[in-house]
Amino acid sequence: MKFLDESKIFVKAGDGGGGCISFLREKYIEFGGPNGGDGGRGGDVWAEASSDLNTLIDFRYAQHFKAQRGVHGMGKDRHGAAGKAVTLKVPVGTQILDETKEQVLFDLTEEGQRVLLARGGDGGYGNARFKTSTNQAPRKADPGWPGEERWLWLRLKLLADAGLVGLPNAGKSTFLSVCSRAQPKIADYPFTTLFPNLGVVDIDQVRYVVADIPGLIEGAHEGAGIGTRFLGHIERCGVLFHLIDGTQEDVVEAYKVVRGELEAYGQGLLNKPELVVLNKVDALSENDQRFKLELLERASGGPVFPLSGVSRFGLKPLVRAGLEQVRGNRQALREAEKATQAQDERASEAAPSSGGWQP
Repeated sequence: MKFLDESKIFVKAGDGGGGCISFLREKYIEFGGPNGGDGGRGGDVWAEASSDLNTLIDFRYAQHFKAQRGVHGMGKDRHGAAGKAVTLKVPVGTQILDETKEQVLFDLTEEGQRVLLARGGDGGYGNARFKTSTNQAPRKADPGWPGEERWLWLRLKLLADAGLVGLPNAGKSTFLSVCSRAQPKIADYPFTTLFPNLGVVDIDQVRYVVADIPGLIEGAHEGAGIGTRFLGHIERCGVLFHLIDGTQEDVVEAYKVVRGELEAYGQGLLNKPELVVLNKVDALSENDQRFKLELLERASGGPVFPLSGVSRFGLKPLVRAGLEQVRGNRQALREAEKATQAQDERASEAAPSSGGWQP
């Protein structure tokens, strides 16, 4: 299945049905009168987050979505039926932006979350609604109101606890394949990974999700290589695994290049917790390994994890270190959610009641 993380769509809610002009004419009924029914309401257009999807590929082949219009009113006070709504299934983590792509309208981060994209138009009144004591035979009915319509952008940002960054051929896909059951494409040439991959890590009876994105090169923020298009998929991550190929000569320069691209991209990526990893240490002598670890520790200002994705040397300590960061991030999110709920409760309690006398 192809991976698509951005798509433009057009949504059109259903128009309301028109009201009816009708009069009662039946034998043995002396006094008739207006009996035109109201039109039905147009259908809405909704978006719903589903964990069964992980790409927006369905919206590549169908970009226009229109809900059903309401049925017109009929005589004998028969109201028209409402139009059927349309629900778009999108992956969890999808953002919905306006046509200019400058404003995020909705952010679907939970399974089953639903948002209204376009509201259907109201149905028009039939002439029975306009009957008064002074106008007992109105010949007036309202047309249905038009439904809302708009162009929108869908942008997918994968929900992962940890993200993998590094230069091409740093061994990110190999690491993902050995720490999870994911099976990304692995080869000995740059840019083997062309779209993000997800893997689920199980350790110490805890599970967390790791996202692997295509490698970054110098100038990626200006479009070099694959660019920074896929960096949005790690914006929600709580920790970054920064993998560096230990077989290259200048490991410090490799570290600084990726950090520079994260800084140029922004969105808080540079401030996320980072686990620096010296990969492919099985191809290094003990002296080279020790020397390069010291260089990276001085450059990053923190500990550096030695790793060999092929032999799995240093895999468990690294995965456990990532787990500790993920736990801390999840706890912070829970506390922030509780604080928000408490603030909303205090605000609702402080709001004056709508009924009764207030001193």
